[in-house]
Amino acid sequence: MSCLLETSLGDIVIDLLVDSAPKACENFLKLCKVKYYNFAPVHSVQKGFSFQTGDPLGPESPESDGGSSIWGLLKGSSRRTFPVRVDPKLKHTERGTVSMATVASDRDPDERLAGSQFLITLGDDIDYLDGKALIFGKVVEGFDTLEKINEAFTDAKGRPLKDIRIKHTTILDDPYEDPEGLVEPDQSPAPTKAQLATVMIADDEELDKDIDEEALEKLRREREARAQALTLEMVGDLPFAEVKPPENILFVCKLNPVTHDEDLELIFSRFGKILSCEVIKDKRTGDSLQYAFIEFENQKDCEQAYFKMQGVLIDDHRIHVDFSQSVSKLSDTWRDSTNAKRKKQGGGFGGIDSLQRKRHYRGEEDRGHEAGRQNTNDGEIALKSATVTGIIGEGKMMTTRPHGEIIGGMTGDDIIEELFLVYDDGSFPERCYRRVCKNFL
Repeated sequence: MSCLLETSLGDIVIDLLVDSAPKACENFLKLCKVKYYNFAPVHSVQKGFSFQTGDPLGPESPESDGGSSIWGLLKGSSRRTFPVRVDPKLKHTERGTVSMATVASDRDPDERLAGSQFLITLGDDIDYLDGKALIFGKVVEGFDTLEKINEAFTDAKGRPLKDIRIKHTTILDDPYEDPEGLVEPDQSPAPTKAQLATVMIADDEELDKDIDEEALEKLRREREARAQALTLEMVGDLPFAEVKPPENILFVCKLNPVTHDEDLELIFSRFGKILSCEVIKDKRTGDSLQYAFIEFENQKDCEQAYFKMQGVLIDDHRIHVDFSQSVSKLSDTWRDSTNAKRKKQGGGFGGIDSLQRKRHYRGEEDRGHEAGRQNTNDGEIALKSATVTGIIGEGKMMTTRPHGEIIGGMTGDDIIEELFLVYDDGSFPERCYRRVCKNFL
């Protein structure tokens, strides 16, 4: 009973100890059979001690769940781990000992749980793992591959700077019957987006052998930044991973709280035409947060202002000037443009026919009339067919207003707090947040 692991550094053949650890061997073989370990990274290498793998994403991925047993894949997350008994007679005495990583059970500290992660020792007499890791196999071929892994360059956490991954798994002998619901794929699946996002330096990327550690660290950081950008794109915080901040916007900080937009625009306008100048303020209090963004029409004007205004004294404060690294404005522009194109097509939610707005708490037939619909135009809020209740300021309760009353005449100086709406029956509409003016109290 054995299995072949094809890694990016070479092949490893493992003989399984089915008599000593039958449950762990079955779990490992079936995970190999469904190609669960494909593209799994070696996420921890401790020279002369061991290396660990088996999590398809690696523990540093925000989407990682730590890996799952074959029964967790087939029957749900409640079976993600399974109890094991660590044989005290089996010791980590030889290099190439293969063990399941285990953790103590919350219910019984004497019971240990295993999932999918496993480790292979890189030295002899690793007695620290005895009683903690469940031995279920031994390496019989591929000790040169173990040596390559042992010599890999790693960061402070033990992760290889250049990826080491399991490329493929092949079962050479399987004595166990397949559990119900197991389907063997016809071919090795392609890496998922989440897996590709964990790449630091690709295992197939050629590196200069004479490259120094500083350059290697720079390359690693670039890879990590690209992976993080891809993650932000996936969650919708960036329009696309390769987006770069605009080169005509300055970031100005260390401002005096009394400095206003008009003051900065007047001072910086001598370098060229300014498209926008905004001192960022606290949304609740309206107080200046003492930094601002200034957008120039031309990039050269922006560069000239950067060199000339560094450390200048404005309102008794010596300011700091730098190029903006924010892409929020670009993201908003891209999102508005995309939504506008969709709206032209008509249809359902967001301009897409196949999408429908999800309603919470009550079905469409129970809503009756459209209670609490809000229209904001020129600072007015129309509250129709709903009793308005909310919390204003610090603990003060707002009075109830009649149905359909118009609250108007709001200005930026009047706005002091957000408003929560409830329907007459006490239920909440979809999250409704609006501003209330002082005159409404």
